[in-house]
Amino acid sequence: MMKIEQIPAIDLIDGKCVRLTKGDYAQQKIYNEDPVAQAQEFEQLGFKRLHVVDLDGAKSRHVVNERVLRAITAATRLTVDFGGGIKSEADIEKAFEAGAAMVTAGSIAVTRPELFVSWLDRYGAQRMILGADVRNGRVSINGWQEDSAEELLPFLEKYVEAGVQNVLCTDISKDGTLAGPATALYRQIMARYPQLHLIASGGISCNADIVNLDRAGIPAVVFGKAWYEDKINLNALGL
Repeated sequence: MMKIEQIPAIDLIDGKCVRLTKGDYAQQKIYNEDPVAQAQEFEQLGFKRLHVVDLDGAKSRHVVNERVLRAITAATRLTVDFGGGIKSEADIEKAFEAGAAMVTAGSIAVTRPELFVSWLDRYGAQRMILGADVRNGRVSINGWQEDSAEELLPFLEKYVEAGVQNVLCTDISKDGTLAGPATALYRQIMARYPQLHLIASGGISCNADIVNLDRAGIPAVVFGKAWYEDKINLNALGL
């Protein structure tokens, strides 16, 4: 039985379930026009948690798809973490009011660190996930459209010291490519911060990738395209 927490993803554009390749909005594919039905299917299959990304929100810099989030949380008992466009307290309140159990914020932690820390204090570390989306060793922001000057490990250090417990780390170069995850990077993070609940994201291509992350001691994994492309065997996941 694997220990790793397995989290399917629903990425939203125009209220539809899509996947991008390497975060490129020009390379998007629609997998399901009914994200609520998709969420219900995940629940019926035995998954307990769902990662929902508001890609419209990430690009627009404010939450856009809260209506879809509300519909998903009303129709399922899944524990939903929601990210994309979380730029203000109003955005966080929208997400929580729509039923999210946790929110993921990344860009704001780069551009306004004091605000992110205030959210940690107000909402609690259990409800806040630090998004650390990395490209060429640096943290990317605003729907992966911009690369910041923040290097990944010092960025994480700062927020671990501030009390962050949950980190979602996506290797953008691998996201949506089915090329395998950045296991070496995740090992490096866990070796330095073993107390983190690290969620690996990007590049999952098959069950073996999930098994290898589990063996590497990575606490959680998000997968999307591999599921939608029928490259994951549910019977071997050990839910």
